[in-house]
Amino acid sequence: MLEGILIEGLIYGIMVLGVFITFRVLSFADMTVDGSFPMGSAIMAVCIIKGFPAPVCLVLAFAGGCGAGLVTSLIHTQLKVPDLLSGILTMTMLYSINLRIMGGRANISLLRIDTLFRKINEWPLLGGNWGLVIFCLLAALIIKTLLDLFFHTDYGLTMGALGANPQLIISQGMNPDIIKISGICLSNGLVAVAGAFTSMYQGFADVSLGAGIIVSGLASLMIGELILRSNKIGVHTLRVLTGSVIYRGLMYLARDYGYHIHMTPNDFKLVTGLLIIFCILVSRGRVFAPRRRKKNGARP
Repeated sequence: MLEGILIEGLIYGIMVLGVFITFRVLSFADMTVDGSFPMGSAIMAVCIIKGFPAPVCLVLAFAGGCGAGLVTSLIHTQLKVPDLLSGILTMTMLYSINLRIMGGRANISLLRIDTLFRKINEWPLLGGNWGLVIFCLLAALIIKTLLDLFFHTDYGLTMGALGANPQLIISQGMNPDIIKISGICLSNGLVAVAGAFTSMYQGFADVSLGAGIIVSGLASLMIGELILRSNKIGVHTLRVLTGSVIYRGLMYLARDYGYHIHMTPNDFKLVTGLLIIFCILVSRGRVFAPRRRKKNGARP
């Protein structure tokens, strides 16, 4: 159980890192995630079947996710469509594109194919799930470190400033559209990589694999923000991974012990939505903090 929580938490943590870039750094409500996640899964499955090495499959999945983000960003910046609608349009179109990638099939099985995760399971010294835990931890930490380094560069700092104060970027003579496009592409590229890892771990790729994935990503992001509070980018990315692991742990507990309160897997979306609402209320101080009385003796 612990190994499964860590593996899924770290894999989906890569996806949450992408969500962090759009929702927190760029302040861009990107719904493309629900389409780019299964796209990465589909590309990985098709490429593995065709005999491509795993690193090449991951690069192609990342490129596919960047392409999905590029479409969303161009719809938003060039056609002046609102950010939320831009992501929804791309997510809707990606459903058909993902079916095309998968050859018209809604599901591709990888159970009888030697994937990277299966080879790790067969390691003689540290095989099984703990080998996958170490691999996923290394992959997540490498991506986290690269993001930390990127956001310490001038371009990364500019991207962060764009989300906080777009007028500042314009006053400095820089094009905010170019920065926003690159950030959205990077975000969806990471989401697609997480989808590729998920297909290898679960042993299949499915066109509906990303349904509601953005909601779980937001829940993981908010849980991490409640636990660790800091303005340093290294802590920001660390709490993203931490929140993802905690969220997966909560889902495991709900699945294994939820029957005591008559909970079924059909209730998980409801639980996730309530969890997000709870995190928002706590972050605003509306749950545990008492109401302040108005001045001059006025009633609250």
